[in-house]
Amino acid sequence: MIGRPEQDEYSQFQSRYISLVPPEGELKVILREQTRQVLALLGGLKEEQGAYRYAPEKWSIKEVIGHLTDNDRIMSYRLLCFARGEQAPLPGYEENDYAAAGEFDRFTLQEMIAHYRIVRESTLALIDSLTEDAYTRTGSFGAIAMSVRAQICLIIGHELHHLRILQERYLN
Repeated sequence: MIGRPEQDEYSQFQSRYISLVPPEGELKVILREQTRQVLALLGGLKEEQGAYRYAPEKWSIKEVIGHLTDNDRIMSYRLLCFARGEQAPLPGYEENDYAAAGEFDRFTLQEMIAHYRIVRESTLALIDSLTEDAYTRTGSFGAIAMSVRAQICLIIGHELHHLRILQERYLN
């Protein structure tokens, strides 16, 4: 069982996401169930909803999915590096620049959902492959140091944050 990270295993900024992770339950199980919920939510949308923006300067639903997918790729790479003992600092990323460069609105909603599903399956396979001692290994990106288990919590919490926004601002 993957224990929850201690507060010194992540930054104060990241705590806003990590604090969203349910305090009980196996992290792998939580992430798998969350993935099922996301796919069920997105799978119930109509194609025309994919282009919806709740305000002119905000991302479309397809761009939100693209952001979640990019974020999963980046955080999984960090997780892999930390688990393998990489000591070189990894780069951060600017989410708005990535979303713009991804041009996610050129894809159908179903294509974006497929991209998300494939990337998440890869993330889950990576987490399943880790040894028990890998979860407390640490690495850094930018000036932020964190553990593998904190990175897993960050993946979960970040997605919970965006799911709440989708439900409150896009789908209501």
